[in-house]
Amino acid sequence: MTAEAVAIATAGFRDAGVTPTTWSNGPHATYAEHAHEQSKLLFCVEGSIVFRTSDGEISMTPGSRLDLPAGTKHSAVVGADGVTCWEAFRG
Repeated sequence: MTAEAVAIATAGFRDAGVTPTTWSNGPHATYAEHAHEQSKLLFCVEGSIVFRTSDGEISMTPGSRLDLPAGTKHSAVVGADGVTCWEAFRG
């Protein structure tokens, strides 16, 4: 994990007033389309992942932030080197 990506994520969660959890996946893992009842705040801290929504693709690398409103349908594919993300739910 780069120190810069961790600092960006830490500040983002602090500013949002939420405590993150962390998760990781290996290369090319996939997430089928789904939605959450709460808004999701996510930062990539290592590797890469591409999220797909009805608005298009969102490519994430260390330091990238994603805000998904509650009910937003999305799927995802992890990059070739795997991924580690921090996330929290709000509302």
